[in-house]
Amino acid sequence: MDFTKKGSKVKCHGGVRFGAEEGVANHVHFEEKLHDSVVMVTQEEDGSFLVKVGFLKISHKYEISFTLPAVRSLGRELCAAPIPHLHLKVVDISPGTDGHKVKCEYLAHKEGVVKEDLKLTSEMSDNPCVKVVIQARVLDRLHGTPMLLEGVKCVGTEPEYDSEQSDWQGFD
Repeated sequence: MDFTKKGSKVKCHGGVRFGAEEGVANHVHFEEKLHDSVVMVTQEEDGSFLVKVGFLKISHKYEISFTLPAVRSLGRELCAAPIPHLHLKVVDISPGTDGHKVKCEYLAHKEGVVKEDLKLTSEMSDNPCVKVVIQARVLDRLHGTPMLLEGVKCVGTEPEYDSEQSDWQGFD
């Protein structure tokens, strides 16, 4: 979109149009899909991939799905490297027309910007692998419910320990 300021008015070109017909409810129409509304996958200079999944909420479990562009050295059959992760688990990797479709489960366990690394390796060869970094901004439980990006789905919550609700009374 191109924003130009003239006097006290701001002009916007392209992207959004409003219905102006009488008797018809006014609706906003987007001409193209907003890139902010989907999980973003970018390749870094070192060959690794950064997957930005947006805002999540602490103590919630998410299913994260994204497409990893094809990496020629890895081939068509990929699997997750056998590195244990407490909060991130690869559920499925399947080849697609434009790369590999990856599905993970992630438990948002701490607040702030979090990055979780995983490695995907070729099932045909021992050497080739690619590093994938999942990045999210995790909100505390008092900041409401974030709007999830396309490709991110909340699948449950984990109980949080709250000292005020504890059965242990201590000494009087």
